[in-house]
Amino acid sequence: MLLSCLLAACGDRATSVEEYYLSKVKLPDGAVILVEQMRTAEQMTRGMMFRDELKPDRGMLFSHGGPGKYPYWMYQVRIPLDIVWLNADRRIVEISAKTPPCGKGPASTCPKYGGSEESLFVVELAGGVAARHGLKLGDLLVF
Repeated sequence: MLLSCLLAACGDRATSVEEYYLSKVKLPDGAVILVEQMRTAEQMTRGMMFRDELKPDRGMLFSHGGPGKYPYWMYQVRIPLDIVWLNADRRIVEISAKTPPCGKGPASTCPKYGGSEESLFVVELAGGVAARHGLKLGDLLVF
């Protein structure tokens, strides 16, 4: 019985440890997305590269050092993504829905998406999640 209790505690801790590294982003419809925070240059460059999936309730939050125009590309990304740009007030200024992967050929052949509006944050979601939650320009994301 003691062993069962210890194993149960370990299982809870494993979940807590994983979630410790995630932050919550609340969407306008009340849904919460757990995001990995990308802050370093290495993290931001790698992003979703080489990953085979992104669950509908998960994402990535990219925090740029200051406001600017930040185009994104899909080099070595394996799944379509919704890319959502937010200004310093955390309002949506641009969305690239169901952005297609670009995994073949040299990086220079991959198109760039967005970056035409000044932003400070970018959220990447699984393709179709932005539409499923009705995200639109001007919406506020809370994090």
